[in-house]
Amino acid sequence: MSSLAPSRSRRALPAAALLAFACVPPALAQTADDQNAGDLPTIVVSATGIPTPEDEVASSVSIVTEQDIARNQQRTLPDVLQSLPGLNVVQTGGPGGTTSVFIRGTNSNHVKVLIDGIDAGNPAATNGAFDFGKLLASDLERVEVLRGPQSGLYGSDAIGGVISVTTKKGEGPPKVTAYAEGGALGTFNQYASLTGATEKLAYSFNVTHFSSTDIPVTPQNIVPPGWPINPNAYDNWTYSTRLDWQATETFAVNFVARYIDTSLAFTPDTYPPPTYAGIPAALRSTAYASMFFTKGEGVWTALDGSLVTTFGLSDMSSSNPTVGPNPDVNGTYDGDRQVYYVRSNYLVAPGQNLLVGAERRNESMTSSTAYASVDASTGDTGVYAEYQGNLWNRLFFAANVRYDADDSFGDHTTFRLAPALLFDETGTKLKASYGTGFKAPTLYQLYAPYYGNLNLQPEQSEGWDAGFEQKAFGERVLFGVTYFHNNITNLISYDPATYQNVNIPSAVSQGVEAFVAVKVTDRIDARVDYTYTDVVGYVPPGQPFGAACAPINATSCYPLRRPNNKVSLTLGWRPTDELDLSASLVYASSWWDIVRLTSNYIDQPGYTVVNLAANYRLNAVTTVFGRIDNLFNQTYENPNGFLAPGFGAYGGVKLTW
Repeated sequence: MSSLAPSRSRRALPAAALLAFACVPPALAQTADDQNAGDLPTIVVSATGIPTPEDEVASSVSIVTEQDIARNQQRTLPDVLQSLPGLNVVQTGGPGGTTSVFIRGTNSNHVKVLIDGIDAGNPAATNGAFDFGKLLASDLERVEVLRGPQSGLYGSDAIGGVISVTTKKGEGPPKVTAYAEGGALGTFNQYASLTGATEKLAYSFNVTHFSSTDIPVTPQNIVPPGWPINPNAYDNWTYSTRLDWQATETFAVNFVARYIDTSLAFTPDTYPPPTYAGIPAALRSTAYASMFFTKGEGVWTALDGSLVTTFGLSDMSSSNPTVGPNPDVNGTYDGDRQVYYVRSNYLVAPGQNLLVGAERRNESMTSSTAYASVDASTGDTGVYAEYQGNLWNRLFFAANVRYDADDSFGDHTTFRLAPALLFDETGTKLKASYGTGFKAPTLYQLYAPYYGNLNLQPEQSEGWDAGFEQKAFGERVLFGVTYFHNNITNLISYDPATYQNVNIPSAVSQGVEAFVAVKVTDRIDARVDYTYTDVVGYVPPGQPFGAACAPINATSCYPLRRPNNKVSLTLGWRPTDELDLSASLVYASSWWDIVRLTSNYIDQPGYTVVNLAANYRLNAVTTVFGRIDNLFNQTYENPNGFLAPGFGAYGGVKLTW
């Protein structure tokens, strides 16, 4: 990731660079041209919605670039996120398995996910969360992970943070890129793209096929002797397009579209009579998923570039049918969301920006299963404002406030303050932030027969963090520590006694994120991240904990799947201009989980995984590559009852012309 090496010295962002970002909506960013990359500071957009040098941002943010993804040969978004601080990635058994991300101990559906600015949360999912396992990384230009409550700018769902994904923008003469790779788990992946730009139009067309036919998932110890154990099989076709048209000097039109079509053959759980004890099914079912994301917007620039107004419409739709010989899991979940938006950024004076915006969100879902059907809709109207300032080129701050009128749950006001103080003389940065957030219950949590609860209250939070970053040894070393603390009220969980969703009155998440990044030489870099997370839920005596919280005593519990300790180490070495080597290690300590077949609580053992990757450029057209995942064949389950992939070797060839 870009933060692997120490940050560059702070310098003012040129006006030309600001104009290049003018059409970028909140949480979208684009990298500078290769020839200029060394001359510009790293830019962050998700923290404020305004392109800002990373040194001037107070929020905790991690940035992963297209170059990082290619170097480590990361094929899916969960691969990209796995080693980042403050995150716990949980996937049910390898490629294609349902994947959740927990940020700083908050729930997995407390993460706002944006793909090219499109809200990717699935309104048809039971908890409304985005399934990260469906998003391939082949056409991603940039991933920003913003930690801490962000509802003051992004509205509902951003209690834990924001993950913003930006796809590649065409530039330069026409270029065709393709690769193919094969390896463990019956893997055979292919990718092809056509990108480029004319004087007025930048274009990017991409198609990716990801396939794994032999994914061991079910542990031997949870099936009876002689019972069949079937592997998972996953197939993903993704098509994406991005068009950026500069119609006139003051008006631009942008369009993005992404279609994802997947199938996963998997082993569900069954509970046959007369004992109704859980057992993995003897035959596989197939879960299909199709998702379509699209956005069209206009960008008008006025007052010599000081005023930039963006307006447009985004839409996401999803269909998730499951079919097969196990009727208990068969059914269909369909969802749809449209967001109409307008926003303006006014450069009041050098270093002083005023951002205002409004949006209307409409979403709906339908579902049909053997047990229940749901047909529901809701919406929200939000307005927000933010001021970003620079005082004496030393104190940088952002302050935002947002008002939401939710169709189902009324009015909510949220805000965020984030100041940063820089001392160039010593290379020191002091930073802090304070923010509030809220999340309305999902349509399924409210209206599903048997499971829904119309008495649910919105989840709300307040959180703060404070820390420092320090440069040393001529900026070859960068290290820092941040303490975070979140209070969440009305946390939504599931009560196994009543089969309904319930509110846990309160939960506290707190911890520390620390890192050291070293540029050993011009060809060797290293980074170590450590995250400590402590999360406890609190309930009055006699009230249910919910199945997602393991009891400590009569009034407190541990929310599931939050390891206390996480360590990640990344190393990069370019021994020659043609050869690029990288290695990563991820360690997670034990966590509380729920047993797959019995719903009992378990202290799930942690794991350590080491991955290696190598890229060798044969010539200007051809690059060969190979990688090893889980080098030491660590056996672990995350979550319980689902084996993570063991040792796997992969290799392929990439062509660019």
